[in-house]
Formats: sequence, structure tokens, C-alpha cells
Amino acid sequence: MAKNCHNDYKMKFSLDDEFPDLSLHNNHMAKVLTKEIYGKLRSKSTPSGFTLDDVIQTGVDNPGHPFIMTPTDKHKTDLNFENLKGGDDLDPNYVLSSRVRTGRSIKGFTLPPHNSRGERRTIEKLSIEALASLEGEFKGKYYPLNGMTDAEQEQLIADHFLFDKPVSPLLTCAGMARDWPDGRGIW
Repeated sequence: MAKNCHNDYKMKFSLDDEFPDLSLHNNHMAKVLTKEIYGKLRSKSTPSGFTLDDVIQTGVDNPGHPFIMTPTDKHKTDLNFENLKGGDDLDPNYVLSSRVRTGRSIKGFTLPPHNSRGERRTIEKLSIEALASLEGEFKGKYYPLNGMTDAEQEQLIADHFLFDKPVSPLLTCAGMARDWPDGRGIW
């Protein structure tokens, strides 16, 4: 177990004192998180110090709609690129642009809700190096969000490529917008 002084400090308080009030919540986290589960896992942390309280924070901060639960449908994942269909035949009257947003997991680095500024900047440098090695049709240009010119920014917005700072409470409560735009870019 990682040494996390803040988590050690919280352990001085009883389970009843630390368990979040979920009485008005209507989200999946609140439906499954019992005081028993919380009590069993609240002292644990990852090697980087990420705790159960870090994991549940978005669900605590966002109680959900009082009458509507989010859908239970699951996206079927197929990572075989040969099964991709369409693209050239999209009707331009309906499809102006499309984007591919990727997530990443790099061994030895924490994910965005928990990474530090230095870690995020290191991941950006690694990404730039990897992207710069691409050739042919995959070759492109990396634009750091905090280093692009006004003209580059305007062009990327006009081309429907540039994204804004996350404002969704689900993302901001998870720490996805910390230090925006530092360590972020578009390729």
C-alpha cells in the first residue's frame, strides 16, 4: 500500500464520519456503494496514492437526476480496424466532420484524474515523440494548446478540430480539467 498521509489522516475518523451522504443520490455509484464496501476499501490506495474517495468523487459530486438513471446500454468494442465501415460514403448534407478521441494508458504513469503537472508534461513529450515518428498518410502536426498562434487556433476551430476545456461536471469533478491547457494539445 502506498504511503498517503491524507488518507492516513482520514482513517482517524470513524466509518460513519467519512461515509458520504448518498441519501439523495440517483446514480449507479450510489446504488452499489454500501457502507460495508466503503469500510473495507477506504484505507487502500494505489502506488501513486489514489484512494477510494478519489474514485467515487465524481459520483458524490454529481447526484444524478432524481427520476432518471443513465442508460444501461453497453457499447460493443471491436478494435479490429478491418471491421470499420463507411467514411467515404458519408452524406456531406449531414456529416460535416468527425473526430476520433482516444484514451491512453501508459505503464508507469497515472491517468489524468490523478496525474501531476510534471507527469502530464512528460506524457505530452512522449506523445509528441511518438507522433513525430509517424510517416506517410499518418504524418501530422502537433499543436500544443498553450503554444499555438491565434491564426492556428482560428484555423483549427474553423476546421472543427479544436476542442474546448471540459466543462461537464462529470469531467471537472474527476480532475480532467486541472491546469488547463497545460500539457495538452491536438495532433
